[in-house]
Amino acid sequence: MTEEMNQVKYQVGDQVKAVVTKVEEKQVLVNVEDGQTQGIIPISELSSLHIEKASDAVSVGDKLELEVTKVEEEALILSKRKVDALKAWDDLEKKFESGEVFEAEVKDVVKGGLVVDLGVRGFVPASLVEDYFVEDFTDYKNKTLTFKIVELEKEKNRLILSHRAVVQEEKAKQKLTILDTIHSGQVLEGTVQRITNFGAFVDIGGVDGLVHISQLSHQHVDKATDVVTEGDKVQVKVLSVDRDNERISLSIKETLPGPWNGVAEKAPKDSIHSGVVKRLVSFGAFVEIFPGVEGLVHISQISFKHIATPQEVLKEGQTVQVKVLDVNEAEQRLSLSIKELETPKTQTISDYELPEESKGFQLGEMIGDQLKKLK
Repeated sequence: MTEEMNQVKYQVGDQVKAVVTKVEEKQVLVNVEDGQTQGIIPISELSSLHIEKASDAVSVGDKLELEVTKVEEEALILSKRKVDALKAWDDLEKKFESGEVFEAEVKDVVKGGLVVDLGVRGFVPASLVEDYFVEDFTDYKNKTLTFKIVELEKEKNRLILSHRAVVQEEKAKQKLTILDTIHSGQVLEGTVQRITNFGAFVDIGGVDGLVHISQLSHQHVDKATDVVTEGDKVQVKVLSVDRDNERISLSIKETLPGPWNGVAEKAPKDSIHSGVVKRLVSFGAFVEIFPGVEGLVHISQISFKHIATPQEVLKEGQTVQVKVLDVNEAEQRLSLSIKELETPKTQTISDYELPEESKGFQLGEMIGDQLKKLK
């Protein structure tokens, strides 16, 4: 049987098995399984991806499944790419329907994303590579990543993959696990991830919890950035866990010594301190002597002279000297006095010896003339 007669057995679209006999730069020569027919695979039919030389795809001795694309007198023109694609689409459709996560190697980095060879060309848009912004994808070439198929259109030869979706799913599972293991009252170490005008989000091992601005410090905080910065390692106490809404409330303040801790030693009875008038009320003034520690100066302890309201003598923001009258650290109470540090402005009547010539006279007689003048 002649070679020409043998080749009549094959038609375009037939699938054959063959062995690679020679690899040239732009094509590959094969022996078809019947042992009598030669075949040629152009470089464009070797892979779904662009390759520079045929040796990037196959080697001598490789056994291939191929599709006949053209029947010529000298040889069959064959395609490896088409057979790979047919097999791939069936497998990819199953992966797409089931949402399967699989590994694949990044073959190329192109403008706008990554290229993966799955028997067909898979594209990973830059926005679907990670769950954070990546400026340069150079290092991703030849890297193996996990993917999910997010779009598949066989007719248009369109295959869109996402690594970000896999990352997000893993984080979601991790979050649920953490939510099941943490509880109110726990003290954990975390990292400040984001700062907002209402507080800071802290990562406590794969899940973020919110430290409200009121829970950042024992002192009043105007801006969260006054207390923490992104990347800070902090100790936090778990205030509450809402598993249904996946929310965690945290506190930094609860892990810090309170402002009243040790006040009895820092401000014992009769000690003198400089403080700032924080609030004026009808019954006195609240003076802050340490950050977060305010004591009451009762209206009776403001001045020796009688006053109707504290505003007659004091104003908010004023710095004053105070003396500690009493301290109760357990109840966080501090009694202070301003008056105790002042010299009373009163006239004292001392024993007075009348002049010799005025002895025997009544006091009224001595000042009688003066009284008449006043009348």
